[in-house]
Amino acid sequence: MKTAEVIAMWVRKFLILYIAFTVPMLAAAAEQIEVSGLLGKKAVLIIDGKQALLAVGEKTKDGIELMAIEADGVRLKIDGETDYYPLGSSQVGTSYTKRSKVQERIYKDAMGMFVTTGTINGAMVNFMVDTGATSIAMNSNTARRIGINYLLDGKEIRVSTAQGVTNAWQIKLDRVRVGEIELRNVDAGVLEGSHPTEVLLGMSFLSRLKVEHQGEVMLLETKF
Repeated sequence: MKTAEVIAMWVRKFLILYIAFTVPMLAAAAEQIEVSGLLGKKAVLIIDGKQALLAVGEKTKDGIELMAIEADGVRLKIDGETDYYPLGSSQVGTSYTKRSKVQERIYKDAMGMFVTTGTINGAMVNFMVDTGATSIAMNSNTARRIGINYLLDGKEIRVSTAQGVTNAWQIKLDRVRVGEIELRNVDAGVLEGSHPTEVLLGMSFLSRLKVEHQGEVMLLETKF
């Protein structure tokens, strides 16, 4: 056999071995990853359809490491690179790129208040921005209308309002959306009675965003 033929034969064998070993590795690296839930100091991931419960610092058998748990998602280290994965996201690990920042504008009404519409757990509500409120606040009528069982799920407290001292319940909202901005697991309060008339969009939502005043406009922007 001629030298050139021998070289060609070994090149073909090398290519066959390269493809046999490399293609499975590439396929294994392209996991479909979903951040399914956050449970205290652990995160529930769905990786290629299989559930994994990880604490910070733990790895899956494929080497995916949970680096940190944040308010709206987690940071995962895959193939030496750390990226942010929002709660509810479903992305391919090797091709995931950080989402572009999302912006929404809220305008003043005739009374000089920043008001807008949005949703809580998928139900439509009217929001009024209140940077002095520590959390989202709504009256009990609104809570019942949108299906929040605050009496069962909430923690009862007493609060002081402009109308006097009243009963209130601390709750956690699954989803709060303003335009294209949606946050999960947002603290809120339900006040007994008909006040406030609009849902107050307080700091439990706003503090997780970049907020900027531009005259008659309030600009909200995601931080990631």
